[in-house]
Amino acid sequence: MTTLIIIAVIIVLGFWAVSMYNRLVKLRNNRENAFADIDVQLKQRHDLVPQLVAVVKGYATHEKDTLDKVVAARNGAVAAQTIDDKIKAENVLSSALAGLKVAVEAYPDLKANQNFIQLQEEISDLENKLAAVRRYFNSATRELNNAVETFPSNIVAGMFGFKREIMFDLGEQRSTLDEAPKISF
Repeated sequence: MTTLIIIAVIIVLGFWAVSMYNRLVKLRNNRENAFADIDVQLKQRHDLVPQLVAVVKGYATHEKDTLDKVVAARNGAVAAQTIDDKIKAENVLSSALAGLKVAVEAYPDLKANQNFIQLQEEISDLENKLAAVRRYFNSATRELNNAVETFPSNIVAGMFGFKREIMFDLGEQRSTLDEAPKISF
């Protein structure tokens, strides 16, 4: 009788461990799928940045440093391989694009140029889509992190090398959130 109880407990624990492992795998795959959605939007963003830089170059010839930073940040973002590297590179690109927006403010003719307006609208639309897929990615990451860190799933997670993953946050842009927006007429 005791042998049957021990065997039953081992079987139940085995099913529990397999179930927990499968849940962790699903959560990890969900996170990776969410980042694939981000990757699609980032590819479009990377394709638009050179066009934007080319239009701005025609007007802002002495803004070479700003344009070079945008191009370098874009190239770094395209070259990034891992999810963590892509997150860091995209934060650098976002900062560089913000610097470009500031530089563009000095060129009223450029802001009225139809090509520039169209590119700005496309980039703005992409940024909105990126924000949505980043939220989904962060939600998937939070679910995975919760499963990796909470008891009892943390036991299975530790046994099979699941670890806490990073969120796709604002990076260095976070410091600008405390500043009020500048409005000028």
